[in-house]
Amino acid sequence: MIIGNHLFDLEKKSYIMGILNVTPDSFSDGGKFQSVDVALAQAERMVKEGATIIDIGGESTRPGHEKISDDEEISRVVPVIEAVKKELDVAISLDTYKYPVAEAGIAAGADMINDIWGLKWDERLASLIARTGVACCLMHNRKKAEYEDFLQGFCEDMEETIALAMKAGISRDKIMLDPGVGFGKTFEHNLSIMKHLEIMQKFEYPFLLGTSRKSMIGNALSLPVDQREEGTVATTVIGRMKGASVFRVHDVEKNIRALRMADAILEAE
Repeated sequence: MIIGNHLFDLEKKSYIMGILNVTPDSFSDGGKFQSVDVALAQAERMVKEGATIIDIGGESTRPGHEKISDDEEISRVVPVIEAVKKELDVAISLDTYKYPVAEAGIAAGADMINDIWGLKWDERLASLIARTGVACCLMHNRKKAEYEDFLQGFCEDMEETIALAMKAGISRDKIMLDPGVGFGKTFEHNLSIMKHLEIMQKFEYPFLLGTSRKSMIGNALSLPVDQREEGTVATTVIGRMKGASVFRVHDVEKNIRALRMADAILEAE
């Protein structure tokens, strides 16, 4: 898979996507990286630790988050995208589901759109991705965590997202999927999709796992958000063993070490 001018071997290797939230209210690190200089320094730190994709987000998507205007989101992400593009040799992902924000972000240099609604929020987004040729990560989500049969409903939802991508003409080699841990799911659903994560391989696309510091870990371990790194690392290793190839995390160094260990085991005879 090519993201920007970077080639990713998602069949054989694993990669880290570092999270860069330029928001005042993100659930884990809100307000830490709002200025361009501080955000760039954090991106540099993550790249030094081994991140090969930086995911820049301008609106918190935590449960109960407050929506902001497109213009405000654009004003947050565009200067950071431009700065990272200028200073670092790294693939840039833009975490948005909004057409105007994606359009502005791509113009500023974003190589990938990370859409938490799997092309279902704004019908124009799929055509924008197809037209510009950027990569995309398409996540499973629902407005309500209500399913007759969770795994069956999950698969049907993912098939709908893939159909939208195909209809818009997005190239197969520009798509990765995301099971959406923490989105449109109860605690039990989140544990279930982790347990059955190999189900993602049926879609025949590479997939990303994003569990970093999420409530699933907090609930399982009864820990606050700033004490969830070991739980995150555990899910990263499980995810790798079940076929995930990209891991969206806050703590790059710990997770990349765990991935290298998992890869060493997977590569053994």
